[in-house]
Amino acid sequence: MRPPIDGSTALVTGASAGIGREIARQLAPRVRKLVLAARRADRLEAVATELKAANQGLEVATVTADVRDLASLDALCAAAGDVDILINNAGLGDQVLFADQPWERMAQMIETNITALTYLTRKLLPGMLARGKGGVLNVSSGFGLQFLPGMAVYVGTKHYVTGFTESLRLEVGRRGVVVSQVCPGPVATEFGEVAGNTVKVGLVEISAESCARTALRGFDRGKALIVPGFLIRLAMGLGAWTPRWLLRFVMGQAGRRLGLLGPRS
Repeated sequence: MRPPIDGSTALVTGASAGIGREIARQLAPRVRKLVLAARRADRLEAVATELKAANQGLEVATVTADVRDLASLDALCAAAGDVDILINNAGLGDQVLFADQPWERMAQMIETNITALTYLTRKLLPGMLARGKGGVLNVSSGFGLQFLPGMAVYVGTKHYVTGFTESLRLEVGRRGVVVSQVCPGPVATEFGEVAGNTVKVGLVEISAESCARTALRGFDRGKALIVPGFLIRLAMGLGAWTPRWLLRFVMGQAGRRLGLLGPRS
């Protein structure tokens, strides 16, 4: 089963930059209407102007929304109307040892990565089920399948996305709605800078354009799990077959080498 992308109304969160913007660009030639949501109104309007100029007849609506605010999400859903395709892309990360991380920052990650994604899906999914067709693509992370010290809360939120997506897919798959997740490794966006990421990722990093292209290609085919980038896909495959105790040891050593862990006390 495939999601009804062509001629649809698609909602993309976090659409002002990075993967979200690239997904919007690649959806634009295929959909009837794009609803773009993000916090930064100026960037959002610039994306909308670009897409309307490049795609004649495309309807683009922009909604300035803070996904951490449920009232803002209610307003977004009201403005969007009947949504056929939901792209839950908005995300927030951080690279700090758990004991050193302020609660406020943890709460922001949980609200953005878990609460907003779940709430939007709950609001829009019943309409898809009533129409007997639809699609939800959750932009997760490679850390939704693995773990690393120094990113405990972020990793935890992405494991939630993985479990949520897989379970929901089984619930609604026979009712016409495709639910998929994309788990990228390092992507060349501002996400790492905002997260305070100082790790050099080298050859494993891919462009936002490439990530979006792979994500939409896999989603279009109805795949459950999409991992962009050959090297990251290889690493995830090897990790899945590695005994947990060994993986824990390897990740602990990696955290120390990357400077994510301090010296032993």
